[in-house]
Amino acid sequence: MMEMLDRPDQPLILLVDDTPENLTLMSELLLDSYRVKVASNGAKALRIAAESQPDLILLDIMMPEMDGYEVCRRLKDDPATADIPVVFLTAKTELADEQQGFDLGAVDYITKPISPPIVLARVRAQLQLKASADFLRDKSEYLEWEVRRRTQDIQRLQEVTIEAMARLAAMRDNPCGKHLARIEPYMTELAGSLARQQPLLADELNQARIAQLGKSALLYGIGKLVLPDRILLSPTPLQGKDLALLHSHALAGRDALLAAEARLGSVTDFLRDARDIVYSQHEHWDGSGYPQGLRGEQIPLAARLMAVVGAYEEMTSYRPYRQTLDHPAAVARISAASGTRFDPSVVLALIESAERFVQIAREHADDAASLHGELQRLEESLGESIELTLPPS
Repeated sequence: MMEMLDRPDQPLILLVDDTPENLTLMSELLLDSYRVKVASNGAKALRIAAESQPDLILLDIMMPEMDGYEVCRRLKDDPATADIPVVFLTAKTELADEQQGFDLGAVDYITKPISPPIVLARVRAQLQLKASADFLRDKSEYLEWEVRRRTQDIQRLQEVTIEAMARLAAMRDNPCGKHLARIEPYMTELAGSLARQQPLLADELNQARIAQLGKSALLYGIGKLVLPDRILLSPTPLQGKDLALLHSHALAGRDALLAAEARLGSVTDFLRDARDIVYSQHEHWDGSGYPQGLRGEQIPLAARLMAVVGAYEEMTSYRPYRQTLDHPAAVARISAASGTRFDPSVVLALIESAERFVQIAREHADDAASLHGELQRLEESLGESIELTLPPS
C-alpha cells in the first residue's frame, strides 16, 4: 500500500478502508493537494492516528474485526486523537447509520458512490474548520503559557524584593550570620508539620501558602532597622524608654510594609503575611504580648508560627551577651511556654519537626567569621554607649 507523500507543508489525511481499490481511488483523488496515509483495518488506523496525528480521517464503516464505528469510538476516547475530525465514507445509506456516526463524534458522513468534487469540497471545509480550531487552541495555550510566565516573573520579583529587604534588615543584626538561611526552612517545616497535625488547616496551609510563609518570614526583622545597636545588642534587660523603643520596631516594620502596599495600590498575599509576622510575632497566646495584646487565635497564624521560629532561632544561635541553648533545651523552654507565650498546636508541630530543625541548624551553622562579627559589633556597641555618655569637653 502507498504510504505518505513527503509534503510537510500540506495537511495529512488518513484513509481507512479494507478494500484496496477504494484506497487507491481516494489516494489518487487527494494526493494532488494533501499528504495521504492509508490503513486497511481498524487496528492499523488507530496506531497510525496516534503516531502521525493526521489532520483528518476518512473512515469506512463496514470492515472486518473492528468496524468504523468502533474505530471512531476509540479515537474519541483517546485524548491524543480525540480532536482529529472523522468523516465517515461508507456505502451504508440508512438515516440510522448516519445518526450513529454523528453520535459517535464524526463531523461529516459521505455515502458511496462518491462524487469527487463534493468529497474534495467537504474535505477542504473540514480542514479549514480544523485549522481554525487549532489556531484558537494554540492561541489559548499560548495565552495560558504567557500568564504562567508572567506570574512566575512576578513571583520571582516578589522573592527578590523580600530577600533584598531581608538582607538589609540583617545588616542591623549580623551581616555575616546565616540566620536568614535558617529562618525560611524553619518556617516551611513548622507550617508543614502543623498542616499535617491539624487537618482543618490543610486548605489554608497548602503547598503554595507554606512556601509563601517561608519567604515572608525573611522579613521578620525589618523593624529592627529603626533600633540603635545599644538596644539591639544590650547585654542586660531593657527597661523604661529603652524597652518602649524596642517594642516600637513592630509598628515601624508594619508601617514600612503598609507603605509598600500603598505604593503597589493593592494588598498582596506575600506582603500581608510579612506584615502579620512583623507586627504580631511578639503577641502572646495568653494576651500578655505586644503591641496590641492579642490573645489566642486573634493572633494571625503567620505570626503564631513566627513566634516559635523566632524564639527557637534566638535561643539556639550564638549571641555574645547571653547563653546559647542546645536543641533539647530550646525545645524544652518553648514547650514550657505552651499555652502562655506560644500557640500549643504550633509547639506540638515543633516537637514533631525536632529532627528536621536540628538538621537545618547544622546545615546552616554560623562560621567563625560570623561569630567574630558578633563580638566585634558588641564591642562597638558598648563603645558607642560610653562615648555618648561622656560629658562635653
